[in-house]
Amino acid sequence: MKGKFHWVSFLALALSLPPATSAAETGLRAGTAIVDVTPQEWPLTLRGSFFPKPAKTAHDPLHVRALAFENGTGRAVIVIVDLIGISREVLDAAKKRAAEATGWRTDQMLIAATHTHSAPSSRAEGSAPQVAFGKRLADGMVEAIEKAVASLQPAQVGFGSDQVPDEVFNRRWYLQEGTMPLTPFGELDKVKMNPNRKHIVKPAGPTDPEVCIVDVRTRRKKPLGLLSNYALHYVGHINIGERQVSADYFGEFARIMPWRIRAMSSKDFVAMLSNGPCGDVNNIDFHGKRAPRQPFEQIRIVAAKVADASWRASKGIEKYHADAPVAMLQREVPLEWRRPSEALIRRSKEIIAMSPEEQGKLPYLATNYARRVLSQVERSGKADCLVQAIRIGDQAIVSFPFETFVETGLEIKKKSPFKHTFLIELANGSYGYLPTPKHHELGGYETWLGTNKVQKDGSDLLTRNLLEMLAELHAGEDAKNIEK
Repeated sequence: MKGKFHWVSFLALALSLPPATSAAETGLRAGTAIVDVTPQEWPLTLRGSFFPKPAKTAHDPLHVRALAFENGTGRAVIVIVDLIGISREVLDAAKKRAAEATGWRTDQMLIAATHTHSAPSSRAEGSAPQVAFGKRLADGMVEAIEKAVASLQPAQVGFGSDQVPDEVFNRRWYLQEGTMPLTPFGELDKVKMNPNRKHIVKPAGPTDPEVCIVDVRTRRKKPLGLLSNYALHYVGHINIGERQVSADYFGEFARIMPWRIRAMSSKDFVAMLSNGPCGDVNNIDFHGKRAPRQPFEQIRIVAAKVADASWRASKGIEKYHADAPVAMLQREVPLEWRRPSEALIRRSKEIIAMSPEEQGKLPYLATNYARRVLSQVERSGKADCLVQAIRIGDQAIVSFPFETFVETGLEIKKKSPFKHTFLIELANGSYGYLPTPKHHELGGYETWLGTNKVQKDGSDLLTRNLLEMLAELHAGEDAKNIEK
């Protein structure tokens, strides 16, 4: 009886205690997802050109890729979509649906476009194929977030970087005296985008060759997810025959990265490449001359180099963290829309009213920019720009809803209190280019009214807000460490 009494007492005591929690069930958890959103109905107009052309097929698929993080009350899900840009309205609606489905708040979601120029609009409006694609895209973004959250599992994370300097080139150039062409407004700039290389003197800005990675593993060290970041515009392909939908080098990177880190057989592993601040950077070597390429070949070359750099960065990670804190902040920063002068409005209306023969005698793209000027007149209120800052351990990730200049990204990296920092552009909206005030003084395509749509010091205002947010995230974790 005595032994039985002790056994019953022990059982009662055990049942009265809270359930034991293993080390693997605490700390960081991560989940991944990938959803195919390739168009199913045709033709579709591809964005990314002043003279859009329809596409009737896809060369390679478009995807939505998601990587979710959770540690305690800290949550963040990063979603990368194979599109040139996504409107704020489309994103807000998708986030709201995802929040209702998952219980995660919308301010815990970052959704960004890769900026491939071979993709349709994000909006479900216009032609029947475009409406169908817009719906497929919206459903795909919601599904990716749902799946990433549902697949959360104990994880560990490491951070690293490497470089690919030979594929990034600043595309804004000072030219020889007397060789600068007139702008669409009949004026002269101090620098030109993608000029005739016979006239170039020096580039107007730097590049950032760094490839940054967030490498997520299971607690058993198996690859689970990888987010890379590289500040390079789309690469594009040679237009031979029919235009085709393509995810550009971002999609090719995601397809080959599993082979780099031996995750080919994993059903959970997702690799994705986000676009860094590259509004003034592209893949054109103005001093050298490449051998001729077949269609899509240069896309494959760049993707392979970025994948190699991501592999090297992963191999260089000395420690993975199973307890990395997760925190996310966001702010809505209103920026003034740029307003054309009355004289420019009158001139734009005159250009639109001209005959095709008269328009043909004007500077290149004059008619296009006349329309853009008049569209700026119709804008009301302010541009409500959403910026976000995420902390995952020692890694900080910030976002801009613009095509941001590389100097802005370099400034944030330099001033960030975190050991690792990178910027994802075209996140949570797509408002055009965002040159720095210095570059507005130089002029050039990216600064023209209608290409740049918000106040000229907008980059400074958003940078200031993001640095404040990074300081807040950093101070918050320091305070926790002091309490411990």
